[in-house]
Amino acid sequence: MIDFSFTENQLAVRDMARDVSNRVILPTISEYDRKQQLNPDLLPAMKEANLLGFCIPEEYGGLGMDYVSLALACEELEYADTSARVILSVHIGLFAMSLLVWGNEAQKQKYLTPAAQGDKITTFGLTEPAAGSDAVGIQSTAVKQGDHYVLNGEKMWISLADVADYFYVFAWTDLEKKKKRDHSGLSAFIVERNWDGVTSGAIHGKLGVRAGNTGWLAFQDVKVPAENLVHEEGAGFKIAMFCIDQGRYTVAGGSCGLIRACRDAAVDYTKERETFGQPIAKHQLVQQMIANMEAGYEYSRALTLKAGWLKNLGKRSTKETSMAKWISCREAEKAAADAVQCFGAYGFSDEYPVERFFRNSKGASIYEGSREVHTLVQADYALGYRVDKPLDRDLPPVHDDSPTVERYPVV
Repeated sequence: MIDFSFTENQLAVRDMARDVSNRVILPTISEYDRKQQLNPDLLPAMKEANLLGFCIPEEYGGLGMDYVSLALACEELEYADTSARVILSVHIGLFAMSLLVWGNEAQKQKYLTPAAQGDKITTFGLTEPAAGSDAVGIQSTAVKQGDHYVLNGEKMWISLADVADYFYVFAWTDLEKKKKRDHSGLSAFIVERNWDGVTSGAIHGKLGVRAGNTGWLAFQDVKVPAENLVHEEGAGFKIAMFCIDQGRYTVAGGSCGLIRACRDAAVDYTKERETFGQPIAKHQLVQQMIANMEAGYEYSRALTLKAGWLKNLGKRSTKETSMAKWISCREAEKAAADAVQCFGAYGFSDEYPVERFFRNSKGASIYEGSREVHTLVQADYALGYRVDKPLDRDLPPVHDDSPTVERYPVV
């Protein structure tokens, strides 16, 4: 059965992330959001706190924590700002957790270990200028020539594009299958920033997540050693979908933090702001908005923890993770809109954080599968049109033997 108690280890990870949020992110987030820059102190602080690989096994440089801990850390970081949670999403969710499962031993030693220790930063490159949800619409190619592949193409909307040292890159290795849009012609590679032909640039003017680095990657005749092919030729699509499963899970956990941040800001403000001789928190329609935030937080968090519980057991959680991501992102958008409404005219100003919450909330309903994609996914499961087949492999089960210390902990 599902146990909603948290362990000492899980709460320790939550508290590590909360400490980084309180010390490093919250005091400066308004400044870096306006500058549209990543806080240069953030990644070193996350490394020092062991947040960049804590759910990777100790043999590969991590702390061996469980996957529920990952959701709790994402919640705490996004409570401060979405840009901080995005780092865990791409570095751990999309890169490290997948390489743990699909990489060979040499790749894990060379790339996973420094990533888990925070010595190297990683990200994920699937989306292209003309391909997002339509993964087989990508145009990047990797042609085998002797002991290497020649990679050409461009990736767009890549988190940490100007920061990451290693990139998980997806490209067509079978050009005939590319013409037929047969996804069995896609392959996955690990690409290093310092290789000839690799360039990147930042995207400015984003609606939200302005304190995060987002950009593009370009590959021009990049020689990728054959040993950097992940798993085997033709496995790229299933690896990408596996990566996205883990990424969606981190987005769900983070969205819970955004909902909670909206709720807390609205509660504090409405208890102080007075109209018609009483705090606006006394007005029933304001209470309705806050009650909806509370409900949205509770069931979004429950769905996320259910997905994490399945991951801890080593079971596939594609359906449950999709549901958690869809619902938590939807509720985050609603909570942010209602928080702005609670603040009235002041919610329209960056003097208060709810304006930033509102802008940040929109992105998660687009990336890692748009809300429309997740709606169709859930309908297909309910109608029986979609049935998950066993994967070649899945996340290794994780057992947290630390004592259970808190049930439904106050956050």
